[in-house]
Amino acid sequence: MIHGYPAPAGVAPGESLVLHISTDAARFRVLFYRWGERLLLVHETSWLAGKYALPQSAADDWQWPPYEFKIPHHWPSAVYIAHLEESGGGRIDLANKSASALFIVSGKRRSKLLYKIPLATYHAYNCTGGGCFYINPPRSQDPAGAKLSLHRPGGGIGGETWGALDYYDMSSPRQTFAHWDARFIRWLLRNGYSPEFCTDFDIHADRDLCNRYRLLLSVGHDEYWSEPARDRVEDFVSKGGNVAFFGANLCWWRIHVVDDGTAIVCHQGGPHGAFDHWWPQTGAARPEDALTGVSYRNGGGWWDGPRHTEGFIVQDPEHWVFAGTGLSHGNSFGSNTSPPLVGYECDGAPLESFDGTAGLAVLSSNAHLTGTPSGFRVLAASLLDGDWQERPPREMYPAGAGIHAATMGIFARNGTVFTAGTTDWAQVLENAQDPHVDKITRNVINRLLDK
Repeated sequence: MIHGYPAPAGVAPGESLVLHISTDAARFRVLFYRWGERLLLVHETSWLAGKYALPQSAADDWQWPPYEFKIPHHWPSAVYIAHLEESGGGRIDLANKSASALFIVSGKRRSKLLYKIPLATYHAYNCTGGGCFYINPPRSQDPAGAKLSLHRPGGGIGGETWGALDYYDMSSPRQTFAHWDARFIRWLLRNGYSPEFCTDFDIHADRDLCNRYRLLLSVGHDEYWSEPARDRVEDFVSKGGNVAFFGANLCWWRIHVVDDGTAIVCHQGGPHGAFDHWWPQTGAARPEDALTGVSYRNGGGWWDGPRHTEGFIVQDPEHWVFAGTGLSHGNSFGSNTSPPLVGYECDGAPLESFDGTAGLAVLSSNAHLTGTPSGFRVLAASLLDGDWQERPPREMYPAGAGIHAATMGIFARNGTVFTAGTTDWAQVLENAQDPHVDKITRNVINRLLDK
């Protein structure tokens, strides 16, 4: 048995990475891999003396024995996996549940492209220690809030993850690095892009981090945001920086970083309801629409089994996002892929009407009351009908007709923000199932890097 975790998960070249490791073996070693088009072995340690420590609860700093490793100055910014190998050996894969730890080596501003790893969301679903925000949530000092330690195994890899497996991809659980981020990063590198990397906690701690880049990417399921992290990203856009969200259910919950950055708290219940939802007056009173242009309130989720959609219906074919695709108004794309491009969770803009026959989606005249930025353009949309397993209830809408539709859109606030409106974009993209998805992705990244 061997487990471990980094503390913290972000490190700069030349600094020391501290891995906290528990094993009942007499010795172990660490094999360091960099994720690119595949796992590339970059270093392996000598055999180290093993020490055993007991697991703790999900809310505790586990305080396992520390092992320090110097990160070479020449290591590029990337996502790295520390694979913990006992004397008997063992095979690593990205879905490894016990013997691996994920960490990020930060960049040196050699790229204009910054890729954000959603570590807070990974930990929100990490039930190592018997709980997460979704099962047996450990309470903080405030009884309405649940507290999760970042100093425990898991967080993208190496832990137990709560939630249903993906019907379309049983090889990795949702809410792990392997499921969305690894796929998108592999596509980026195969196509000549050179991103640098950070975690959401790096953005939380460093107000100038985003400002060193031209384009910030968030992919898959980036659900949990701290207020400082959101402040930094919105400030980046207001100063002319660009953001592309190739995901959904974005910025749905607010978290509070506590215990000197080693734990997170989220108030999802209590006498005032969901205090840490971003959108309601009883919560943060700061609708996520203002960040992304869209919200899960206007979308929905389909978690289990096969889902059926008509794909995205093009609304604005003359926009540069669709350049070179050959798509016209009313054409659909992403309908015959596996998984379907629309889902498993979707974000949408508040629509006044959506005529599926004519392929026409009309933005609500009250959209600004929900936080939707002025000038938001609906690029494509997909109606989520009554078969969807969750469509947020009507009382969640402060304005608008409440039509549920995945919405691809864009707006400018000095900088430009693009949103794909669906979590599974990365899977369709990486599998090269729809040339329109590939071309749209290239158009967005290329334009926002150079703009």
